[in-house]
Amino acid sequence: MGIRAEQKEKTRRTLIESAFRQLSAERSFSSLSLREVCREAGLAPTSFYRHFKDMEELGLTLVDEGGLTLRQLMRQARQRIADGGSVIQISVKTFMEFIDNSPDVFRLLLRERSGTSVAFRQAVAREIQHFTAELTDYLEERQHIRRDYALLQAQTMVTLVFSAGAEALDMNDVERSALAERMILQLRMVAKGADAYYKTKRP
Repeated sequence: MGIRAEQKEKTRRTLIESAFRQLSAERSFSSLSLREVCREAGLAPTSFYRHFKDMEELGLTLVDEGGLTLRQLMRQARQRIADGGSVIQISVKTFMEFIDNSPDVFRLLLRERSGTSVAFRQAVAREIQHFTAELTDYLEERQHIRRDYALLQAQTMVTLVFSAGAEALDMNDVERSALAERMILQLRMVAKGADAYYKTKRP
């Protein structure tokens, strides 16, 4: 990558990080203006259009990056599982660390999942589909079950996890710890129930 390309990518990253920094429990992406993002980034508004067509394109980029960050963390969790440990316990711990370290990234995914923008809703749906597909692959490989059964189990688990994540955003440390224990129990019940169901379908 040449110097000019590197500088362009650096400026693009600055705009993305500027937008992420301004998100909070009280501030959604839809309330941000182009000028605010540029002011936070220390750039002139005219510079924005060299990197993004408009604020919607920037927002879609944030959604993509938020989903990718979560998937990367869960891949790392699966690596930790491969080295020895409880699948569900490590996965829940990793997810709760994500909520703790990047609450506004998760808020973005939750808000835009049911927001007014069709493009944003579709983008979040794609990220959830990617997340579910990776979990389906893992369950299919580790449990040696039919893919359609693995997909149903993955969808149920992802729904539970995202719902709990929404609750966790407004909890203190003690409440989050209790929620994590509840999530672990619920996911184990899903896994046990799924396993029992698979056994009734085996020839």
